[in-house]
Amino acid sequence: MKRFVSILLRSGLVNLLLLPMLLVSCEAPPVARRLPHLGEPDVTAAGDTIWPTVPAFRVRDQDSALVRPATFAGQVYIADFFFTTCPTICPGMQRQLLRVYANYKGDKRLAFLSYTIDPDHDSVAVLRSYARRLGVPTAQQWHFATAPRDTIFTLARQYLVSAQRDPSAPGGAVHSGSFVLVDAQRHIRGIYDGTNPQETERLLRELPLLLAETAPATQP
Repeated sequence: MKRFVSILLRSGLVNLLLLPMLLVSCEAPPVARRLPHLGEPDVTAAGDTIWPTVPAFRVRDQDSALVRPATFAGQVYIADFFFTTCPTICPGMQRQLLRVYANYKGDKRLAFLSYTIDPDHDSVAVLRSYARRLGVPTAQQWHFATAPRDTIFTLARQYLVSAQRDPSAPGGAVHSGSFVLVDAQRHIRGIYDGTNPQETERLLRELPLLLAETAPATQP
């Protein structure tokens, strides 16, 4: 490019006043940043990369509605694992996730899915009461979900999150504080430490990149 411009200058075909316009017009358009796909991919014989997806699941939310992958058709969603009586990391996690919810409340491109790891205590009624205390009146955008504990632990591994039994821990289980960002094709595109406000800031910065892949902004 520099050699081409130098030739034009020597030839008199362009002057110094027009040079900035020429350089701008010849620049390649910027490439939009995309979030990575996470997990171990499969590579086909043809050389195509197949990224893992969150497997099918069936859980019940605080409105007793069945929640499955089709619930999030065409949407991005954020998943996390918690329990309502957690005295350690869960309250801080929910405060951070509420920050994201406040920014996108009513935006139909984005949903939230919080799985309880203590289904023996966290019944549908308990989850409904908990959601309302957080200021989430219905499950339209944010689902607080329950299923048998073994199902929840299996799902946690599939979301690349740690959750396991621990009889010495409150609620009989422990879990990591991850927020998992899932795209409309059920690929995991980001994992954030929900106990760290700076990680929430990173999520808020990166979320628009993924939403831009999905659909134009939707007003509440």
